[in-house]
Order: sequence, then structure tokens, then C-alpha cells
Amino acid sequence: MEHKVLVCRCEDITLEKIHYLIDQGYRTIDEIKRVSRAGMGPCQGRTCRMLIAQELAKALGVSMEEVIMPTFRPPVKAVKLGTFAGGE
Repeated sequence: MEHKVLVCRCEDITLEKIHYLIDQGYRTIDEIKRVSRAGMGPCQGRTCRMLIAQELAKALGVSMEEVIMPTFRPPVKAVKLGTFAGGE
């Protein structure tokens, strides 16, 4: 059943994939993001970041506060390209 549970809906990353990556030695959200694209979709991790952090905390036997959270880079929300081009 785990293979059907979506953690990152934007990039179709399953719980099974997150567990596989943790088993392969990935230990931070940024590492998982780089190899799977989890958190790189339109929501920019707003829905999956905490779910991935929970799975890392469980697997590593640490508290959620000890999981290194990724940094956000501008833009932090969706912006129309016309905004950058000076259009309306």
C-alpha cells in the first residue's frame, strides 16, 4: 500500500520512494529534493516538506526539530512572468 501513498503530489513522489531514498543514505530534505524533485513542484514544498521531515525524523530516530529544514529562495510564491517583464 505504501507505494500508492503520495507524499509530494506536485511531483508524484510516493512514500515508498522517500523510504527508498532514506535507505540509500539520503539524510536531509535538500538531498532528497535534489535526487527526486520532491518539493520542487508548483507548491514549492508547502505540502510535502513536513511529511518528508517526519519520515526522516522517524528513520533517523531524532525529533522533528533536529531535521534540517531547507531554505527558500525567491520567489517564495508563484509569480507571473509578465511581472518580471514589466507587463501587467
